[in-house]
Amino acid sequence: MLILLPPSEGKTAAVRGKPLDLEDLRLPVLNPARAKVVDALVELCSTRPAEAVDVLGIPKTQPELVDANAHLAEAPTARADRIYTGVLYDALSPATLSPAAKRRATSRVMVTSSVFGLVGLADRIPAYRLSGDTTLPGIGGIQAHWRAHLGPGMTEALGDGLLVDLRSGTYAAFWRPEEVAARTATVRVLHEHNGQRKVVSHFNKATKGRLVRALLESGANPRTPTKLAEAFRDLGWTVETGPITKTGTQLDIVVAEI
Repeated sequence: MLILLPPSEGKTAAVRGKPLDLEDLRLPVLNPARAKVVDALVELCSTRPAEAVDVLGIPKTQPELVDANAHLAEAPTARADRIYTGVLYDALSPATLSPAAKRRATSRVMVTSSVFGLVGLADRIPAYRLSGDTTLPGIGGIQAHWRAHLGPGMTEALGDGLLVDLRSGTYAAFWRPEEVAARTATVRVLHEHNGQRKVVSHFNKATKGRLVRALLESGANPRTPTKLAEAFRDLGWTVETGPITKTGTQLDIVVAEI
């Protein structure tokens, strides 16, 4: 099973640690594509910082984000699960998982990254600022870049297991699971109130974090979307299963309280 997460917009920079070494990351097949993004981002931010503010959508009150990108190659690194922060990662709380669940997270969970394509939770990376919908000079559209290069890494990471795809729309465009749709589950969280259902962004992220945490702690290793739905139900969630589409089987997690 591979659980695929979106990155967080906010990141916690490492205070100390060795600099980035692409050879230490999982999925070395992605390293040429990773190096191109790192080089383009460093070049933009180190030589044209004013342009970088506009290109990267960085608030003018946070010029330190441009400087961080400019020094990406030599900045301190930390485990990805300490770099990525925000609602989903707070709810997942990797640091407080049981030892067995931490081992499962290390092998089964990966994060979609605009800079690195895919990273494991134990991969050491620096903090960076690059959204998935950016058009980066020297690279072009980040989504198009990874659509052209991410496939071999996804194939290696997934193997013959189930893909649990929790990416947001921006990062889902990096790679489409059409060839493995029969063993792909996408998860949507719906808040039901007074007979009406809607997606609430903040709560959607938090619930996805809790879902992943519960799944890792349970030790369940489903191999089909149907078995994944059963595992979530066994953990106390209300789940509705949709039809198989070209991007997989949609599982709706229906919750009554935010």
